Amino acid sequence: MLNEKEVQEFLEETGRTGGIIPGLDAMEALMKELGDVQDRLNTIHVAGTNGKGSVCAMLSSVLQEAGYRTGMYTSPAVFHRREQYQVNGAWISPAEFTEVVNRVKEGCDRVKAKGGRMPTVFEIETAAAFLYFYRKRCQVVVLETGMGGEEDATNIIRKPLVSVLTSISMDHMKFLGNSLEEIARKKAGIVKEGGTAVALMPPQAQVRQILEEVCERQQAVLSYAEPKWARQVRREQGQLRFFCEEAGEIRLSMTGGYQVENAVCVLETVKVLREAGWEIPEEALVKGLGQARWEGRFSAVCQKPLFLLDGAHNEDAAKKLRETLKMGFTNGKIIYIIGVLADKEHEKMLKLLLPLAFKVFTVTPDHPRGLDGQVLAEEARRCHEDVTCCRKVSEAVSAALALAEQENAVILAFGSLSYLREIKENMCHDR
Repeated sequence: MLNEKEVQEFLEETGRTGGIIPGLDAMEALMKELGDVQDRLNTIHVAGTNGKGSVCAMLSSVLQEAGYRTGMYTSPAVFHRREQYQVNGAWISPAEFTEVVNRVKEGCDRVKAKGGRMPTVFEIETAAAFLYFYRKRCQVVVLETGMGGEEDATNIIRKPLVSVLTSISMDHMKFLGNSLEEIARKKAGIVKEGGTAVALMPPQAQVRQILEEVCERQQAVLSYAEPKWARQVRREQGQLRFFCEEAGEIRLSMTGGYQVENAVCVLETVKVLREAGWEIPEEALVKGLGQARWEGRFSAVCQKPLFLLDGAHNEDAAKKLRETLKMGFTNGKIIYIIGVLADKEHEKMLKLLLPLAFKVFTVTPDHPRGLDGQVLAEEARRCHEDVTCCRKVSEAVSAALALAEQENAVILAFGSLSYLREIKENMCHDR
């Protein structure tokens, strides 16, 4: 049996050698070795390009407030692998994580012994989630897809309570396709025959058409969540507030402007769950939304100076981040720290966001696909005159803190989720 350190090494090595392999064959073989425990869980399945994690966090908080023992699985890990596995908001313990991964590894060994493919690290992590939530006797599990939907390892579940589709835009084109239609079709692959689906109302007619075609083919009931339901949107006392006809005033501690549409998506999902017999009192809905937290999505790691982290890593997320900044942060100076992956739409992101910056620092994420910070700086200088590349994330954090104090500025670190952990660690060290 592997110890805690060996489990981490096993996952890291599998991640380096396995890559991304779409399809469910290996996942089905692995879960068969683990007793197909996923079939004994009540699951809410969430897919989309942006907003998946936030919707999962909000739904989990609401269900927990309603008295249900709630599991939540999200990816990728931002600060620690264990954060991906939560029951009623608590991370899996190191001992439980070590034990459950060992059980999954044994399943992998049996799959290989029978001539099957070694599961990828994401398939292993997902199998561990199903096994953990089953062992913890979760009454409901909120499950985030890793990438896409149709061929994602999480899509092994057969009868979700509801399939939720958040905003859909261009991302992961290498695997999902080069058009919105292709990407929407892949993500809508989580909708099951005879099931129920909730989708954030897409602004693009072609995406709506795809979603409706898929649901009609699957004989699934589709309902839309419309952002226009949220009225009187404002930022007060560190909260994002809005009024909704069915729920009254909603207060969100997750303050990115884009969280309004995510909350609306949750409101419609709760409505569908209630219609299916799940008891979710209004008080639990309002309190759950108000208490939901999701680190790395316009979340603060420091108040003086205000230091924000956001995982915006594609064009659509950059547009939403710009709207949030314009809502309440353009009266002062904003210092950026940016690190991105080479296969992301960084040029489009820079054009959208750099006009709002006072100063820009670039870094190289510690990731196999991390874009060299110097290359990013050269691109950024086409949109901004004051750009500095820092060799280390720690240098960028120290320089930004010093400048923010001098200029009374806000700091925003955004781009790849993969380097936000390093930002936070350096913040803790510096403070």
